[in-house]
Amino acid sequence: MEYGIVGLIILALDIWALLSVWGSGSTTGGKIIWTLIILILPVIGLLLWFFVGPKGSARAI
Repeated sequence: MEYGIVGLIILALDIWALLSVWGSGSTTGGKIIWTLIILILPVIGLLLWFFVGPKGSARAI
């Protein structure tokens, strides 16, 4: 049962990452590469995207 919950969390985070990738201002080629990385390597791809992926425009407060 624990693996099912962890799998659902990873799936939800992967979907969130894919939506963020396709909503970013990156080039189409970059979006395709990140999408493939996230789909082929769900956990590692998610971590790579989180740490080195395209960043949104963050404003300092």
